[in-house]
Amino acid sequence: MTRLEFPKNFWWGAATSGPQTEGRFHKSHANIFDYDFDKFPEHFWHGIGPDTASNFYNDFKQDIALMKEAGLNSVRTSIQWTRLIDDLETGTVNSDAVRFYNDVIDEFIKNDIRPVLNLHHFDLPVTLLHRYGGWESKHVVDLYVAFAEKCFELFSDRVSDWFTHNEPMVVVEGGYLYQFHYPDIVDGRKAVQVAYNLQLASSKAIAAFRKLNKHPDGKIGIVLNLTPNYPATNSESDQAAAHFADLWQNRLFMDASVNGEFPTELVDILTRDNVIWQTSNDELETIKKNTVEYLGVNFYHPNRAQAPRYSSDSLAVDWLPNKYFEAYDKRGVRMNVDKGWEIYPKALFDIAKNIQENYGNIPWFVSENGMGVSREDRYLSEDGMIHDDYRMTFIKEHLYYLYKAIEEGANCFGYHLWAPIDCFSWRNSYRNRYGLISVNYHTQKKSLKKSAHFFRTLSETSSIEISEFEMKK
Repeated sequence: MTRLEFPKNFWWGAATSGPQTEGRFHKSHANIFDYDFDKFPEHFWHGIGPDTASNFYNDFKQDIALMKEAGLNSVRTSIQWTRLIDDLETGTVNSDAVRFYNDVIDEFIKNDIRPVLNLHHFDLPVTLLHRYGGWESKHVVDLYVAFAEKCFELFSDRVSDWFTHNEPMVVVEGGYLYQFHYPDIVDGRKAVQVAYNLQLASSKAIAAFRKLNKHPDGKIGIVLNLTPNYPATNSESDQAAAHFADLWQNRLFMDASVNGEFPTELVDILTRDNVIWQTSNDELETIKKNTVEYLGVNFYHPNRAQAPRYSSDSLAVDWLPNKYFEAYDKRGVRMNVDKGWEIYPKALFDIAKNIQENYGNIPWFVSENGMGVSREDRYLSEDGMIHDDYRMTFIKEHLYYLYKAIEEGANCFGYHLWAPIDCFSWRNSYRNRYGLISVNYHTQKKSLKKSAHFFRTLSETSSIEISEFEMKK
């Protein structure tokens, strides 16, 4: 056995979001998932929607106590735009929402858990989609910035850690390319504009933070799902496909957020294809001046790309990024069969080295990593606990490669699991469970899984023992 020693001030925590935990109690507005469920409940696993979720709105004190018991020293969640703001145009706040989020922040601090707050976790107010086209609209960008300003004014006296978006590429791909989030549009030109507007919104929110932040140690960043794109073969065409996939999926937001400029090669391609976003010199200057101070990185599985098997002429719309690449399902690899995702921990090392070598070794943390498993009651033992040894193995293997990267100089300061408590997961609802803490969504009874006790030891010692067999996986 080998013991890996992590820094003593390392963030050992977990991530979740407001819309996936709080339920819809006393909210001022519906977000796009609330609306999607109201109109199309058949979109959701077993017809289970977001109305109650894991009842964090009512149970937050008990839930935070369980998080403390699981050893979490930091937790990322989000403030719901649809809860905090009563009037989306004027920015008038909801007094109950202010009370609620103040109470949540204070409860985290009381339990020695660092609150890490995200401003946008896919949950656009649906009114802004129907009225203005959502993230297609720069007016919505400005309304988002006004919402962010309210958050900084209200909560930055106690909260030092802020993030503008979680996985903005998922908003682009889910809502505007591949139809797994409402509004289920397939329109490459709109997708490109939405991507640009999300980056502009992030940069404008960062500018606002620097004017309004009250915390002496306050910092702001963005959470990106960075995933290496490995070519299916060494052929020139597959390598070119993987290169474009990296430009589109990773570097679009990474380059703009960290370096202040979009990748020139990607801009040239989008311009040549006549789908480039509408911009202005002032907006580009805002993006250039307002880069992130640190970064959250979500990683679950690698991407593997190959050259498209069909010509672009066969696409059903004018433009899709699939014109240049398509996903490749590698055979004979380890899989999480419940989720359908490849398990490849070494990719986390590759991400770390990319940040170290190509992005100035900016400070960052693993903001999400985890394993979603269905029907976890299969692993319920006589002691009444879910024995999720597979999750513990998954964590250890990823931490091994993260440790290797840190040893080589990667500037990583933390590891967050998704999620602290089993949560509502959009159209997947509760099909796959990720939490250290289980929830019965019928009774809202919550209890620690075996992995929670494992994670507590990890947090308390900031170290982990790993076998030679596990290091070779």
